[in-house]
Amino acid sequence: MTTRTHGGCAGDVDHGATGSGHLSGRRPDDRIARFVARALGEARTVLNVGAGTGSYEDVAAAVTAVEPSASMRARRPTGFTRAVDAVAEDLPFADDAFDAAMTLFSVHQWSDATAGLQEMRRVTRGPVAVLTCDPVMVRDFWLYRYSPEVLDTEARRYPPVDEIVAALGGTGTVDAVPIPLDCTDGFNEAYYGRPEMLLDPAARQACSAWSFVDDGARERFDRTLRHDLDSGAWDRRFGHLRTQPTYRGSLVLVRAVPCR
Repeated sequence: MTTRTHGGCAGDVDHGATGSGHLSGRRPDDRIARFVARALGEARTVLNVGAGTGSYEDVAAAVTAVEPSASMRARRPTGFTRAVDAVAEDLPFADDAFDAAMTLFSVHQWSDATAGLQEMRRVTRGPVAVLTCDPVMVRDFWLYRYSPEVLDTEARRYPPVDEIVAALGGTGTVDAVPIPLDCTDGFNEAYYGRPEMLLDPAARQACSAWSFVDDGARERFDRTLRHDLDSGAWDRRFGHLRTQPTYRGSLVLVRAVPCR
């Protein structure tokens, strides 16, 4: 176990154990990347907190990555900037050091999201972008019918969106991010119209919430979803999603700019 248990990325996920599956199942999606790029605007210097292996970092000209997990830092591709070993709640940078900052699919793993977001605001003179999931909407996804334990876990882990906005201060906006049908970034809702994909253990391994449920829950999910796919029950209820170009679920982009 390499993830720190104090500050920054919380110690609730063993990245040393899940990292390889995360890499194979989580590839940045260009359409989601465009949302992030628009949120950053014309920023040249960008801080990426909870950077992991560097997904979506090519949206900015110059990125400073912060990642407390040694196993994730080691998996950053050749040519990417070396990630700083630091945590969100204690960023080793001066006030207003960056044009903009982002944290993507990470804030729910921090042990103190409010403190971490306030630190991001301290070191950022422009917009802060947070790609996350709205816990109020997490359980609306069809997966809840088959594995409520997984989505209950996600709903507990994600901080409320209004708390994110409040922690960042200034003027905040919250935009739903439409998920494309062929989304390459393999979080749970990315498979909204491709349910068969979630029968692959490797696809589930890429979503950290699955690591919090036991083998029995995973076996029940597999058994019941397979049954409903074979019988046609899933398609009778949710088949329209197979051809729906985008899905607006819990994925949101919070953007806050300071009042100066």
